[in-house]
Amino acid sequence: MDLSPGQRNAAFALIVVVLAALGYFLVVPALTHSREHGHAVGSPTAAGPATSTAPSSAVSATTAPATSAGAVNIYSWLPFTQQDLAAAASVTVRFSVDYDTFTYAESASGYVGQMGGLIAGQLASTLRASYQIPGVAKLRTSQKQVSIGTAAIDSLRAFGPSSLTFIVTAGQHLVSSHGTTSGSTQYAITVTGSGGSWQVSDIELESAGNS
Repeated sequence: MDLSPGQRNAAFALIVVVLAALGYFLVVPALTHSREHGHAVGSPTAAGPATSTAPSSAVSATTAPATSAGAVNIYSWLPFTQQDLAAAASVTVRFSVDYDTFTYAESASGYVGQMGGLIAGQLASTLRASYQIPGVAKLRTSQKQVSIGTAAIDSLRAFGPSSLTFIVTAGQHLVSSHGTTSGSTQYAITVTGSGGSWQVSDIELESAGNS
């Protein structure tokens, strides 16, 4: 349903409170998720992380606390349910970890293929092409780069009936012939879908925005 500006602002404020209170249960287990394989387009394809920022607190959602007498049920104002939000957040975190996880011995098809159903077709093509950029690929191979990613959702930037945009701090621990480095970058990541079926359709630097 259409919301007034006041209702939309109140919904955002309440979502932040719910996400902050309950994020531990969804995001913390995901932070430990990593693979021996994978690669990222962007910071992981360089000699080290593109930017270095202090990671923010992990934020996500599972279920909202029981509504007390007189409390507002924010989900009655929104075009998605508690379960929808939790499913979308889970896909976002898993993708973010995979995005910054790679090994120099992995092909572009192998990297993209390991993301499975997490990404939409157009994004898969973009990531595959970016992975194979000659200069980036040569540097990754010559330095024998291996990276492990981590991820934490910081906030929900925007939402609609079939899309959600999260701000995510993606961490990278990079080991190469030049040593070991660690850093993090904030991204705006959009997932599209409904119910329990979501895919990442876009990723941009947080400073560039995303819609």
